[in-house]
Amino acid sequence: MRYYPIQLDVQGRRCLVVGGGAVGTRKAETLAACGAEVVVVSPEATAELSAWAEAGRILWHRRAYAPSDLEGVFLAVGATDDEGLNRRLSGDARRRGVLCNIADRPELCDFILPALVQRGDLVITVSTSGKSPALAKRLRRELERRYGEEYALLLRLMGAVRRRLLAERHAPEEHRTLFEALLEGGLLERLREGDLPGADRVLEAVLGPGWKAEALLAETD
Repeated sequence: MRYYPIQLDVQGRRCLVVGGGAVGTRKAETLAACGAEVVVVSPEATAELSAWAEAGRILWHRRAYAPSDLEGVFLAVGATDDEGLNRRLSGDARRRGVLCNIADRPELCDFILPALVQRGDLVITVSTSGKSPALAKRLRRELERRYGEEYALLLRLMGAVRRRLLAERHAPEEHRTLFEALLEGGLLERLREGDLPGADRVLEAVLGPGWKAEALLAETD
């Protein structure tokens, strides 16, 4: 296996996107959604990037890339159709110890970006190690059909249950058995069917009286 799989925390870190087209827009959007401080460098940009810059969601420098743009940067993404520029960015980043990804050029990358399925806090990634983006896309679509929004609700419930149990000084080692019992008791299926009273019955059967799905979900809003 060539690539070391990780989930990278970019919260509050400066991330550079070079390129203001459709690809750069997608990269900037994902980074911003993860809490990064996004800086876009490009003479031109999509309407979405322009609007985000006006709203203060990102910073847009309307000019060509310069090596000094990497100062203070944690991660850089090249999203242009200029092969020479992409290579310069990759080389500049490596000399400065900045993690770099160049769209569709795995040989220029320190990391590659997998296909992504997200359901709330559930994140499923698919990678073919850069060999076949088309296959990764197909597998992502299959996973999107398999894993619906009920998984986001399930994780919200599980998180709220865990917090309550910890507040009640339950031993953390007991949680695994309880969570397994919730799953085996059909909690996911009740959520998939939109059956909150049924979810309440599962919760109370495992955890005791007074555990209500709606109240737990409200704690996560």
